[in-house]
Amino acid sequence: MSENLLQVSGAPHVHNGESTKRIMWTVVIALLPAFMVSIFYFGLPAIILTAISVGSCVLFEYLIQKFVLKTKPTISDGSAVVTGILLAFNVPSNLSWWLVILGAFVAIGIAKMAFGGLGNNLFNPALVARVFLLISFPVQMTTWPEAKPIWNFGFADVVTGPTPLGILKEGVKNGGTVSQLMGSESMPDYLQMLVGQMGGSFGEVSAIAILIGAIFLLCRKVITWHIPVSFLLTAFVFAGILWLVDPTQYATPWFHLLSGGMMLGACFMATDMVTSPMSARGMLIFGFGCGVLTIIIRLFGAYPEGVSFSILIMNALVPLINKAFKPTPYSKQ
Repeated sequence: MSENLLQVSGAPHVHNGESTKRIMWTVVIALLPAFMVSIFYFGLPAIILTAISVGSCVLFEYLIQKFVLKTKPTISDGSAVVTGILLAFNVPSNLSWWLVILGAFVAIGIAKMAFGGLGNNLFNPALVARVFLLISFPVQMTTWPEAKPIWNFGFADVVTGPTPLGILKEGVKNGGTVSQLMGSESMPDYLQMLVGQMGGSFGEVSAIAILIGAIFLLCRKVITWHIPVSFLLTAFVFAGILWLVDPTQYATPWFHLLSGGMMLGACFMATDMVTSPMSARGMLIFGFGCGVLTIIIRLFGAYPEGVSFSILIMNALVPLINKAFKPTPYSKQ
């Protein structure tokens, strides 16, 4: 019998040449602008922290697959590298090395491999690790080095300061008004927030660097516009309405877009293909939910930031969104 048999499989039948490995390494390239900005402002600690995070994620994935799951290690696909970079981007540059390793174990061992590995995890691994570290070690996770150019490319005397969101949250809590706080010396202006000269997790500070990476992913068709645009537009409109109602108590929508992890979350975390909806309408609903929840948590929650929590909440709703917004079969009108 001839071995050249016609093998028929389920649709789709067109292969676009992409692979998990190629997609993941494309994401790594897209993250390089933000990484370079973090080096410029935070120096060698940013490099060391990223190396520890990436190395730990790759090592934990290899050990779990090799000795626990007894499967062939897939560390070369780049998914563990992406998780490691995003985890590092979501912590302060002065975080202790052992906390980064602990976060890597939570991201890979609990949030990813416990569900069966890449493609099976319900929640974004890097965000699970970030929230775990934030809740378990709040002091260490909210001690922010000031973003200052480190020309000697090494360690410098670390001066800590609050994030823009932290300034607002604490100031309003103490009886101040947003309009007063926005004009204070400790608050960076919009240009500084755009280029990344402000306190925060070192990979999220530069909005323009993150947008450059996101545009690259859009051009390479690794992500679509639906989630980033719906996420950012919803947050902008919601924050804008509140600002118009009472500008003394609510910050401008531009402030919310440029501060905290809004840009990083919308462009690189919420767009994770494993933990986001499959249909275009589902993606729009997902981004809408992330935007609304982020502003609600920022303004009315206990934490100044709400991006991580909002994305994880919407991750949990993805199965329901996929069920509600199924694509129309090819055979039906």
